[in-house]
Amino acid sequence: MTTSTSKIVLVTGASSGIGAATARALAGAGHHVVLGARRVDRLAEVVDRIKAAGGSAEYSELDVTSLDSMKAFVSTAHERHGRIDVLVNNAGVMPLSPLIMERTEDWDQMVDVNVRGVLHGIAAALPLMKAQGSGHFINIASTLGHEVVPTAAVYSATKYAVRAISEGIRKENSDIRVSIVSPSFVESELIQGGDPGTMAWVQGLADKLALPTTAVSDAIVYAVNQPDHVDVNELVIRSVLDAAA
Repeated sequence: MTTSTSKIVLVTGASSGIGAATARALAGAGHHVVLGARRVDRLAEVVDRIKAAGGSAEYSELDVTSLDSMKAFVSTAHERHGRIDVLVNNAGVMPLSPLIMERTEDWDQMVDVNVRGVLHGIAAALPLMKAQGSGHFINIASTLGHEVVPTAAVYSATKYAVRAISEGIRKENSDIRVSIVSPSFVESELIQGGDPGTMAWVQGLADKLALPTTAVSDAIVYAVNQPDHVDVNELVIRSVLDAAA
């Protein structure tokens, strides 16, 4: 049995891909969604689409690599609505390359967005959730947080970190729900940057295996809509072809 109670849900990286699809799906399920990302023009488009469909949403500019920006994003939503029920830590980047190429700027970017971005969300929202006695973190990891493949060592490391951090929240806070969502290839803008040869190869795989963003957003809605005593620990989402590979 799921809950129909409307919740205040914050989504990072919500200007495209999984984030935008998640915002639309959650609003469609009756929740109020606060979208955050750097591209405010894209956020406005997503919010307009949500409102045109009868949903409730707003947006704010957000840079997850900045703790100040994240705290402003979360605190503004809290001041407006009096609570933060769910934070979806979705923002991520994936510029892949073999380690021998020493693309250290790409490594730094992945750590800054994929790991520090999640930690900034926790730092901003966890105290507010603890004060209200409940809350739910949904952290987007990856199937590459379960295995390491060539060219993805650093990206995999960041997603293993997301899973470890998520388990840390769970073990330290019995009143806070934590869900890890680990998708494989998804239709999104994630395949950008990195070594051109590597990324062309990855794009070829994605063209064959990528799931629609709704496959992930529907799973997130499922986790959000569970009763308060139910904690969906982790959802691993793959294409049938990918799972059989």
